[in-house]
Amino acid sequence: MSRPISLLFGVHAHQPVGNFPEVLADAHLRCYKPFLHVLYRYPEFCFAMHISGWLLDYLIDHYPEDMTLLREMVARGQVELFGAGDTEPVLAAIPNRDRIGQIRTFSDKLERKLGQRPRGAWLTERVWETTVVPALADCGIRYVIVDDYHFLCAGKTLAELDGYFTTEEDGRKLDLFPISEALRYRLPFSPAEEAVAYLESLAQNNTISHGNAAIYFDDIEKFGIWPETYDWVYGKGWLESFIQNVLASPMIRTQHYRDYHTAGKTRGVVYLPTTSYIEMNEWTLPAQPANIYANLVRQAKASGWYEHNKAFLRGGIWKNFFSRYPESNWMHKRMLGLSTRFASLPQPQCSNAMRDKLYESQANDAYWHGLFGGLYLPHLRRAVFRAIVELEAMLDACEPRPARFVEDTDLDGTEEMYLQNGVIQAVLKLDGGSSVCELDSYVLKHNFGDTLQRQAEHYYQKIDQSGYGSHGHSGTGIASAHERVSFKHKVDAVDLVADDHARGLFVDRMNGGFVSYEHEPFAADGVLCQAEAFSLHVKKSIGLADNRLQVSYLFADEAQGMFSTEINLAMPSCDGWSGRYIYQDEIPCGFGEPLELFAMTGITLDDDALAGNIELKVSSPVGLSAQPCYSVSQSEEGFEKIMQAVTLILEWPVTAGEVFISLAVNPKQNAVPG
Repeated sequence: MSRPISLLFGVHAHQPVGNFPEVLADAHLRCYKPFLHVLYRYPEFCFAMHISGWLLDYLIDHYPEDMTLLREMVARGQVELFGAGDTEPVLAAIPNRDRIGQIRTFSDKLERKLGQRPRGAWLTERVWETTVVPALADCGIRYVIVDDYHFLCAGKTLAELDGYFTTEEDGRKLDLFPISEALRYRLPFSPAEEAVAYLESLAQNNTISHGNAAIYFDDIEKFGIWPETYDWVYGKGWLESFIQNVLASPMIRTQHYRDYHTAGKTRGVVYLPTTSYIEMNEWTLPAQPANIYANLVRQAKASGWYEHNKAFLRGGIWKNFFSRYPESNWMHKRMLGLSTRFASLPQPQCSNAMRDKLYESQANDAYWHGLFGGLYLPHLRRAVFRAIVELEAMLDACEPRPARFVEDTDLDGTEEMYLQNGVIQAVLKLDGGSSVCELDSYVLKHNFGDTLQRQAEHYYQKIDQSGYGSHGHSGTGIASAHERVSFKHKVDAVDLVADDHARGLFVDRMNGGFVSYEHEPFAADGVLCQAEAFSLHVKKSIGLADNRLQVSYLFADEAQGMFSTEINLAMPSCDGWSGRYIYQDEIPCGFGEPLELFAMTGITLDDDALAGNIELKVSSPVGLSAQPCYSVSQSEEGFEKIMQAVTLILEWPVTAGEVFISLAVNPKQNAVPG
């Protein structure tokens, strides 16, 4: 005899730290508000909700009436709140002490602002490593949600995944609910009647002695923000129809995770491998291996054996992003270093402001790239670096660092030299190029070296094969973002060419070839805030003076030909209207346009979003070629070109003597950095 299946329905709401206000307003208008208002009319429909901490703060500040509605839904027992790290970090990628701090901070926030302390937690991007178990358990979390795919990778079958399992690590235990992929791909993309019919079919084998659960937990943004979903979910009434059909069905009952967990029993012990969701495992791979993996998946699907064996055709793991992208690895290791410094401070010096900035720097979005990752989005990386720079300044005020020191920050086998004077900081890669990989202004709270080297991506294959068309799902519902091939911008072949060097500041070439420098061994008693490098024909000196980075080139008598240096600058306005060049008191163009100047000795890059400018001066006339640097990214809205930096190339004929170049970082009067 069958009985109703328990529908454990949950949604995850998140916006990256530092996202644009207009994006947040649109997300609220098309998703968060209508979703809550529809669910509010059906108090008997139980559901779970996770809202990341930064987004919750934003919604409370800007849309208090909707958050009051949510609090009422919590109070009347309709909503179960789920915890996580406060700024939505990937818990496996941060130190254990910060995992505990992030989880407790968010649990306290939920209890204080919405009236409920969570027992369950959402795992960011469903990234699972067993190392996270102790922190979750120590913070009072009793269960978490991961994909059914995680369980399949551990040898479980889909037929077994109708309840929760138990795992343990270092003497702590944690229960694990498997999210149904079949439901993730049906809701809300299939017609509501079909989705409910599928749920009813799951109840056929639900006996009195064995209570089955249909487990769903996925991005709320699918309910209004993804392409076509707003009209589908609200305009055509999908959500309301789904709720009504579920409530009318004698074979389905909505239930909270906490109630199911309390009343039920574990299905047994399980140990999951390190993994995330299927698509993420592809995104973590470099382009060529990712293409091989994708081809294998296509062959498996064509041969008809993929669905039953997909757990054993696996890609990479989330942390591969640190080895794939040097920029992600650099941010991550800078964050880890500051976490260590913060943890080592005497307790009276540890402020809440420091802790807040540390947690902001751990927000996941800017550390990875895929359909939803934000590594390619400059404003998200900028938010991470802003937090890093602010935290570093606060730590330096407590425990000053040397003006010059050397370490291998990013663990790549090449040391970096730090030059800092409390106003600005330059970090040099001691790899032979002697370029600057990070240039920080502590006043503007900005890293001008925060750009991205273009590299081949696995989705370039889709661009080549698509002919710029748009296709995907052709059934009776609407297409998932995973099925789409569409374009926000026209993408040409030149846009897909990978860089042959990291896009730093002062990348030098002589007669077209990269200059290779040697560095003298670091001497602690040397000149502070200065570094020198030597090649056969040129001596390069880099130093700081107040708010200026100064670079000089001393050429030998026998040096001949043309010399150039490439300076890549991360300007917050990118190709927007608020960034422009100022040359001889005029504005020739914005950052998004090419600019050619001859016999130039100075130019200013003025940026309203930065609330400051950077002033370039050269001791003798040079040629300037300036252009925007774009990369090709993918998102749920299609393939797009994103401006990463302003690329300035200064070129001049070599003559014996010295050429001086300076970059002065200036805040605008009475302006606040954006």
